[in-house]
Amino acid sequence: MTRPGDRRARPLTTHPLDDDKLHEECGVFAIYGHDDAAAHTVLGLHALQHRGQEAAGIVAFDGQHFNAHRDLGQVGDIFASPAVMARLKGYAAIGHNRYSTTGDTLIRNVQPLFADLDFGGFALAHNGNLTNAYLLRRALVKRGSLFQSTMDTEVIIHLIATSTAGTVYDRVVDALQQVEGAFSLVALTAEGVIGVRDALGVRPLVLGRLGESYIMTSETCALDIIGAEHVRDVEPGEMVVVTSEGLSSYRIFPKQPSKPCIFEYIYFSRPDSESDGVSIYEARKQIGRELARESGVPADVVVPVPDSGVPSALGYSEEAGIPFELGIIRNHYVGRTFIEPAQEIRHLGVKLKHNANRAKLAGKRVVLVDDSIVRGTTSVKIVEMVRSAGASEVHMRIASPPTTHSCFYGVDTPEREQLLAHKMTVEDMRSYIGVDSLAFISMNGLYRAMGQHARNPNQPQFCDACFTGDYPTALSDLTDGDVGQLSLLSMLKSA
Repeated sequence: MTRPGDRRARPLTTHPLDDDKLHEECGVFAIYGHDDAAAHTVLGLHALQHRGQEAAGIVAFDGQHFNAHRDLGQVGDIFASPAVMARLKGYAAIGHNRYSTTGDTLIRNVQPLFADLDFGGFALAHNGNLTNAYLLRRALVKRGSLFQSTMDTEVIIHLIATSTAGTVYDRVVDALQQVEGAFSLVALTAEGVIGVRDALGVRPLVLGRLGESYIMTSETCALDIIGAEHVRDVEPGEMVVVTSEGLSSYRIFPKQPSKPCIFEYIYFSRPDSESDGVSIYEARKQIGRELARESGVPADVVVPVPDSGVPSALGYSEEAGIPFELGIIRNHYVGRTFIEPAQEIRHLGVKLKHNANRAKLAGKRVVLVDDSIVRGTTSVKIVEMVRSAGASEVHMRIASPPTTHSCFYGVDTPEREQLLAHKMTVEDMRSYIGVDSLAFISMNGLYRAMGQHARNPNQPQFCDACFTGDYPTALSDLTDGDVGQLSLLSMLKSA
């Protein structure tokens, strides 16, 4: 754990070409009632690979034993061995993909976490971040709890272990009613699987069915890959329990207006997923249309920054009546082993991942569409590349409002001082990036694209704290006297 006051520079991630993007923390998958539960979990984690590329793990239950395998790396490498899969026997399983935040990626921090508790084995996988994890952990340690990882997920396990409630389900409820923040989690016991979504629904969780088997997972694309039906989203504040007797649902938090993370729709979720009844792809196209209405500019071609800018660029193109072209081509085969050791070629950065399609850019007035600007370093290099390819004008349009605040709900965000929009005005950013014009979608435009008339300032319909600083839950760890204003991501390795 990084102690409060430790202001060491954040180490470079193992994704040096993606350092200028926000990253979702993880993806979860659970299945009950299938003879090939682990194999289906592997496929589900494949579909959720975009939510975490540092590590993955699976715990399966065969009626007598919990069988687990966790490792660093990507899903296809970790579970490629027939010997590994042979050990993951069971009719129920949960899995987890992880994207690390600060410090080292260690096996002890790979989920699902497993513990032998007094009622039996218990495995847990968590997507999100607890905003009072540090305070809870400190209290648990004083009471004698021994922690094996630096993750807030383990706080939940200790709360369950020390709960005096009756059944395992009562203990889970007791534990979760003590935590603050955002979470979607899946758990595995000898009786079945459990899925819970936080009271505000900040992090996504969906329910699916494959024959007689039930699935709970972060996104619908993980249902598609195994041919499962999307039944519905798990409701905010709902606990779903699947056992041999079937599916049961319990509301464990008082009902209140939901606030799903707006960035799931802008960037995090795969475009072929649906969340809370909304097509991610269509939402992104609609954001592009709103961008064109709000900040259209005379141009010859609309070019996405691949791949995340593609749907919004399509929407912009359709609304503005300007041709859409793939003016930047992405190399999908840049491996970490290639780039990581070669310090002397890191300065190539964007050129290893993107290349200008000169034939579509030379002599053209170009509108570049991207999902967001974080530090701005990638944007500078992209613009330089487009100008070097002969573009006569370069205008940048961003499919989100300026990112001015850090996220404390399970998103890997730089400290606020590193966010370009926190330090600069839009005009300053335009000059820094080197474009002829720069515009972001407005908050109300973003809400219109999401099917809302406008943002309700008294009760926002989404969690948009990264744009507004309007955090929907208490941030107890940040207001504790011993912690101060240090980012949670610098205190704990979140899920």
